[in-house]
This record gives sequence, structure tokens and C-alpha cells, in this order.
Amino acid sequence: MSADTRTVLISGATGDTGRAAVRESLALGMKVRALVHRVDDRSHALARLGAEVVTGDLLDINTLRPAMVGVDAAYLVWPVQPHLIHATVNFAQAAKETGVRTVLNLSQRSADRESTSDSCRDTFIAEEVLNWSGLDVIHLRPTYFLEWLLYPWQLPYLQQGILRMPVGKGRHSPIAADDQGRAIAALLLDPEDHIGSTIPLSGPVEMDHEQMAAELSEALGRKIVFQDLPVEEYVDSLREMGVPPYIVQHLGGAMVDYRNGHMSGADNNVEKLTGRRSMTVGEFARAHADLLGGVGH
Repeated sequence: MSADTRTVLISGATGDTGRAAVRESLALGMKVRALVHRVDDRSHALARLGAEVVTGDLLDINTLRPAMVGVDAAYLVWPVQPHLIHATVNFAQAAKETGVRTVLNLSQRSADRESTSDSCRDTFIAEEVLNWSGLDVIHLRPTYFLEWLLYPWQLPYLQQGILRMPVGKGRHSPIAADDQGRAIAALLLDPEDHIGSTIPLSGPVEMDHEQMAAELSEALGRKIVFQDLPVEEYVDSLREMGVPPYIVQHLGGAMVDYRNGHMSGADNNVEKLTGRRSMTVGEFARAHADLLGGVGH
């Protein structure tokens, strides 16, 4: 099937990976149906790019079925919040009812049946649900997003020159959502060789947070210092900031997993799928220097 006769559905279309996947799928020539919760400025921006915007809710299967009619492949993403398994079951059932051939599932590197994080355990079970479904499934397991640097519980510290994380000497290869979007689009276009696989997605360099702070310092032209702290102290501070309880609970478990090496490793899968490597920490920081407080911005 050529790109211009291929229709794909992208859920979470106004989110970080969804937005990028819409843009990159359109650039590859596919017809893109963008699933959003509501029509607003963000969905209007997707329509201007050329996407067909449809409204729906992954927790309401009767809104998913019409969104999937005529779709060849569908991208499933759910934020770190409750009801992932419910959303996954609905997505799989709607795909089966409408004849969608392939489901591309954004999982997470820390998916783990034994984690104390509810989100990590739910993500593992959601993968298994899709495996049982009989659909052609590909799981993506990205490591922590570079967008983490811009989150409201991280950005104010970075603006003050502090990279504050309870990670000890743990390591990972941070990846940008835009690079994930390119990989998602490539797989939606041509999934056949990857059906049944679980694909890790990483940035180009594995590092600890001391190294990350050094690269941020160089990119932003000012000193960034890594501040380690106990997981419980970090979790308490998130709670005081008003971070949603499910995220707080998740990070309490996921940061212990991180310290124990669950996010370590690097790969070049983005480059193998798209022909271009993923961006580095420094490149991401320079692209967002206005928010991160780069010298001259």
C-alpha cells in the first residue's frame, strides 16, 4: 500500500508524541485522522497541517469505533494517569470491530510487573492485553523524555540552575518527543517487519545526571548543577507542589527502579527507522533556550 492510500489514526494527537506523529505522518504522505478530546486551538493547528480531526475518548468505546472506521494502522498513547488498562481494552476492541490491522502502542521503558509504581505495572499489563488481542501489535518502549526538563515541577529549578532528581548514579539516554514522532510515523507507514516486536527508543548518548547537567551548562551558557536527593523527599515535594497523586505514586516507584538501572542503555533505533539520529540533550536545550534560560534569551 502506498503512503497516499494509507489512513492512520493517531490518539493523543495534541500531546507531545501525538502532535509530532501527526506532523511526521503527514510529511510521509499518509492520510491522518487525529483523535482529540475537544476542538480547540491545538486541534485547529492539526487541521491546518492537513489532518482530519475527530473527537473521542479512549474511555468511551462508542466514540472510538467511528474514529477507526477505514483506518489501516492506529497509534495508542495514554498519559501517566489512571485507567490505562480500560483505555487499552477499548482501543483493542474498537480496532478489532473495525478491521484495523496494526496497533502501535506507546509503552514505557520502565514497564514492569514487579514495580511498586502503579503506572509501570499497568503499562506491563496493557502490553499483555494487546498481545492477547490477536491484533498485529508493535510496542514502543521509550526512555524518559527530554520534555521532562520542561515539566512544571522541574523547569523552575532548572531556571535557577539546578537539575533536581532523586536518581543517584542511575543512567539513561533521554529522548525527545519529536524524534519519537518520526519513529512512530515510519512504523505506521511500514509496520510489517516489526509486527510482534518491542522496540526500545533512546536518545543517542547514555549518561548520568552529572553528565546531563554538564551538557545543559554548555548548551545554555550558564552553570547547571545536579542535585540528588532521597526519593521520599522528592516525592513529598511533588505532593506539596500539587502534582496529581497518580503521578506522585508512579514517580515514587519509578525513581527507585531508575536508581536500580531499569532505564539504562542506549540504542540507535530512531536512526534505523528514520535515517536520522535522535537529538542530544544539548540540541534540545538550545532549541528550548527561551524556556530553559539560555544566555542571550
